[in-house]
Amino acid sequence: MWIFGWKGPSGFSARSTAEEVTEGIDATGLTAIVTGATSGIGVDTTRVLALRGAHVVMAVRNVEAGKKLKESILNEIPSAKIDVMQLELSSMASVRKFASEYIASCLPLNILINNAGIMAPPFSLSPDGIELQFATNHVGHFLLTHLLLDTMKKTARESNREGRISKVANILHAKELARRLKEEGVNITANSLHPGEIATNLARNNGLLNGNIYAHQCLDSIKLSMGAATQLYVALHPQVKGVSGEFFKDSNLSKPGTAPAQDEELAKQLWDFSMKMIKKQ
Repeated sequence: MWIFGWKGPSGFSARSTAEEVTEGIDATGLTAIVTGATSGIGVDTTRVLALRGAHVVMAVRNVEAGKKLKESILNEIPSAKIDVMQLELSSMASVRKFASEYIASCLPLNILINNAGIMAPPFSLSPDGIELQFATNHVGHFLLTHLLLDTMKKTARESNREGRISKVANILHAKELARRLKEEGVNITANSLHPGEIATNLARNNGLLNGNIYAHQCLDSIKLSMGAATQLYVALHPQVKGVSGEFFKDSNLSKPGTAPAQDEELAKQLWDFSMKMIKKQ
């Protein structure tokens, strides 16, 4: 969208880094969950949230990798507040266990960043019998958000601070969730975003696509800190206060590239279908 460093209305561009879009923002007193925190843009999202003072809960598949990242961040930012909790998004049982343990901890929840995702894995089914990519990228995050929403509502009410839910790519989920939250009059926003074309391990299962991403990176390199910028902008920046049900790219408001992504009726249908899926388990 805002290519070659051209700045959009927000004052940021595709070249803006996570540090730049959060400069001067004090996140002290905020608690955030980041899924997929140990790889790709999740790493820098976690680090910069901690840098700005937020208490970050890393929701990760590999707890040992999470502990190593926590140690690395603490070496850089001794004052960082970071916890590591196990979460396997492809398993509804794991999602329910994570949510139950989080609620039992009595921690508040101001920000939920549904960052984790996989792309083009060999066909397989999740433990719940759902195609693995759909189970991980959508169903797991849908259930996680559903289970933690009351905690977010309680936090928003007691702290009088806006709660924010940020979902990478899942536009329809964010759109319908935003509509429902607005209807309830809850002080929580929900938005979706595209982090930019960055080389991460997301496409590790697709050699051709992965190669194309890296080839493109040679022409227009967007570092992971730049990839993390948009979701940190949506999660923390005061410009986004009260904005809900929108799509962001390059740390600016944008429009999804396809018409179905803007279809409100389709968003409702996906919501109803997802609710039936999580209730079956």
